[in-house]
Amino acid sequence: MTSHFLLGIDTGGTYTDAVLFHETDGVIAKAKSLTTRHDLAVGIAGAVDAVIAKANIPVSAIGLVSLSTTLATNALVEGQGGRAGLVMIGFGPEDLKRDGLAEALGSDPVIYLPGGHNVHGNENPLDLAALQEALPDLAKSVSSFAVAGYFAVRNPAHEIRVRDCIREISHLPVTCSHELSSKLGGPRRALTTLLNARLVSMIDRLVGACEGFLETRGISAPMMVVRGDGALISAAEAKLRPIETILSGPAASLVGARYLTGLDNAVVSDIGGTTTDVAVMDDGRPRLDADGAVVGGYRTMVEAVAMRTYGLGGDSEVKINDRGLVAAFELGPRRLLPLSLAAHMHGAAVLEVLEQQLRATHLARNAGRFALRTGVPDHLASGLTAPEQALFDRIGNVPVALDKLLTMTSQKATLDRLVARGLVHLSGLTPSDAMHVLGGQGQWNAEAARLGLALAMRLKDGSGRPIAASVEELAEKIVDRLTRQSADVILAACLAEDGVADLNPAKSISIDRALRRAPGIARFAISLDRPLVGLGASAPVYYPAIAEMLASESAIPDDSDVANAVGAVVGQVRTSVTVFVTMPEDGIYVLNGAGESLRFTDEERSFADARSRAIEAAMAQARLNGAVDLVVSVDEQVDAPEVEGSRKLIEARFMATATGRPRIATD
Repeated sequence: MTSHFLLGIDTGGTYTDAVLFHETDGVIAKAKSLTTRHDLAVGIAGAVDAVIAKANIPVSAIGLVSLSTTLATNALVEGQGGRAGLVMIGFGPEDLKRDGLAEALGSDPVIYLPGGHNVHGNENPLDLAALQEALPDLAKSVSSFAVAGYFAVRNPAHEIRVRDCIREISHLPVTCSHELSSKLGGPRRALTTLLNARLVSMIDRLVGACEGFLETRGISAPMMVVRGDGALISAAEAKLRPIETILSGPAASLVGARYLTGLDNAVVSDIGGTTTDVAVMDDGRPRLDADGAVVGGYRTMVEAVAMRTYGLGGDSEVKINDRGLVAAFELGPRRLLPLSLAAHMHGAAVLEVLEQQLRATHLARNAGRFALRTGVPDHLASGLTAPEQALFDRIGNVPVALDKLLTMTSQKATLDRLVARGLVHLSGLTPSDAMHVLGGQGQWNAEAARLGLALAMRLKDGSGRPIAASVEELAEKIVDRLTRQSADVILAACLAEDGVADLNPAKSISIDRALRRAPGIARFAISLDRPLVGLGASAPVYYPAIAEMLASESAIPDDSDVANAVGAVVGQVRTSVTVFVTMPEDGIYVLNGAGESLRFTDEERSFADARSRAIEAAMAQARLNGAVDLVVSVDEQVDAPEVEGSRKLIEARFMATATGRPRIATD
């Protein structure tokens, strides 16, 4: 293994990173390329070709490829994703009110079918008539389906029948809830399944683009994808269960942070273009969220690092409130294409418009803002309303100024829906633009950033004064706001880990005084009990000031800009399978999970079979994910209280976990 190199790739919202890693020598070379949403393979090729050239190695020396991504996380944070049809078996409309399911569903269609099972896996009759009637038309307006059945984790038969019916008629991707989680809680499992269905096309495009690129370059090594808990899964499994890649990038960054810093205890904060991800590391391992990952405000059933993701990054939208006596700034949660990047990519189409807007007598309502298509395949734009289609047709692959595009007030909401569908990018002022003016960044077009800031500077606050005296002062105000919001979200994450989630640093007068070092007879101070590790391409620019505000030690490793890609190749494969035993009546034991239901009259025999089935299934799943040298552990939980002097089995859970390293091409 030590004679071969491992290729790590991280596809983020703005950049695609690549590293070549050697088990004994560490990072050999690293490279970056802009993520290309219209064709992800272009960005991947740019980064990988560059890193191979830097390392000057033959492609035959690459033994493993591992991919991490923030695309799924970003999509959920920004409310994006394909339109999905939800099929609920044995549930009713009232169940949508639980666990945020109705909010997540939005205007996407839902079909209710009679059926489902009880806690012991016994069925209620399934009726497919409503589904078969709706499918021909429904298939034209959605890109995928989610299927959730009542107690499907006990018996998935109805979900499987519905899945087969949908595939036969629509030929679209289908996600079943039992494939994603073995935990009870139907509405939250349905929510997780719905989000998975929305992400299928995105992750399928990403993995397909990566596989296609590797094939063209003659790289035949196994390909893995980082899961949300930091473990690795095969690319094929990631395409089936893309929801497991939410927090893939952040999880990889934690694994990378541990490797790059050697710190066992740290607060790790990873700033990207779209999000800031904060997690705590204890004794060299990231804390896991036992209740399931929270992303975009939704509590899923995906086991992942206890990472808190906030819509705050270098490319966050700068919102200026000029109504008060002093102008106030707020960043995010939406990501914009920075003006400096838009001009870097499209030149005069952006610069000439900005110059023209600056020469105008009055500041137009949407000055300094543009729209352009993201470049996703046409079929993902299905189901648009007439106004949405009309506006979408007027937007091309070159930025168009919003003051020309939007001719009616109602079109603003229409445009927002196109952005939420992931079909359109908005471009405007961001912290990255501010940093280009201040000299902290210089990779894109600084002149566009300066023009954008000059336009914003024409705003006046409530007292009639300009919001800043110069573009540099305005840039500093924006960067100062990013520093403060970053400190707030890092503190919020740490307080939540300490069990003080109801204290909001952004609204606390005490924390505000502490962070501002406000003078007074009573002085407030706040700090972290461990170093703050800053990761991300812009971490060296932003994080020294953030750590200083938090009165904490700053640790920014040399390869912090590619920590995700490093983490992608130093992880391991880990799979878990849970099998249940329940007792529906005295002397009868029912085994469910990881296969067909079985009935026993002997408890000890049912437990032994459940244990054996869980181990075999976990090992099979791990091997399917490309693992070798497996180690298996089993966790057993038996709930059997004494009732009126006799033991009553409620439920026994047998969870087997198989861990191994990924297979290298020469293994």
